[in-house]
Amino acid sequence: MKVLKVKVPATTANLGAGFDTLGLALTLYNEFIVEEHDGVVIETEPRNLYLEDPEKNLFVKVLKYACENRGKTFHGAKVKQINNVPVARGLGSSATAIVGAIVVSSAVSKIPLTDERFFDIAYKFEPHPDNLLPAWKGGFVTALTDNEKTYYNQIDFPEDLKAVVVIPDFELSTEKARSVLPEKISLKDGIFNVQRVSLFLSALQNRRYDLLKVAMDDRFHQPYRKELIPNFDKVLENAYDAGALGVSLSGAGSAIISLSNENFDQIGNAMVEGFKEAGIKAEYKVLDIDREGAKLEILE
Repeated sequence: MKVLKVKVPATTANLGAGFDTLGLALTLYNEFIVEEHDGVVIETEPRNLYLEDPEKNLFVKVLKYACENRGKTFHGAKVKQINNVPVARGLGSSATAIVGAIVVSSAVSKIPLTDERFFDIAYKFEPHPDNLLPAWKGGFVTALTDNEKTYYNQIDFPEDLKAVVVIPDFELSTEKARSVLPEKISLKDGIFNVQRVSLFLSALQNRRYDLLKVAMDDRFHQPYRKELIPNFDKVLENAYDAGALGVSLSGAGSAIISLSNENFDQIGNAMVEGFKEAGIKAEYKVLDIDREGAKLEILE
């Protein structure tokens, strides 16, 4: 009996002004080890009773849907889920489960995983290609959907930049983070963001890191979401004072990401200190950019 293991990277989306557009894969991973089984058995590491409930486990729900989507009966699976990506921090934990399940389903069914099939399944659970695509394909991605079709492009990301991610000890659901956003934005704010995301992409291409601080500013979501994150401005200020090149909310939050090519630990400690001043525990991770995406392995 085959045992399949899929390893899926965390992602960070938006990167400031690229709201619902830019996504980046990081070297932090969730792993899913799967084998055929009558009924569903879930083991989690570290132990998470919520995820061990088959009715609540997103990986199992997607696996079941993907199986039935191709006209097969889902009899069950034995799943070991190794969770390193924190939940509800804006690091794409749900995308790892969705992508992992789709990749496993494709391998079991021996059906090639085309873009059309991937999005047909994935969008039933999460409509955000800026998270899904880097988790699947790795690297730096810009994406959009139009008339039910997804357009995307992978972009080279500088090898010398790392992501310093500070992860505070509180969750922030995507639903709550979206609920504070306005229905409309002004033309002035629209121009502000278009200018900055354009500058961000060209700054990366030309290694103009001095432009990243301006380019990662935003008026679409961060001014509203930062009210949900104590000491947000101070955390950003501390990061820049410690040498960060550009800083932004990671996805919907609550994690905050800094891009830099040096002073990684100083930046991480400075951001942790910013949260500490507000009475919030936090940790930081220095991560590279994952350039391979989801990786499938046959264990036996």
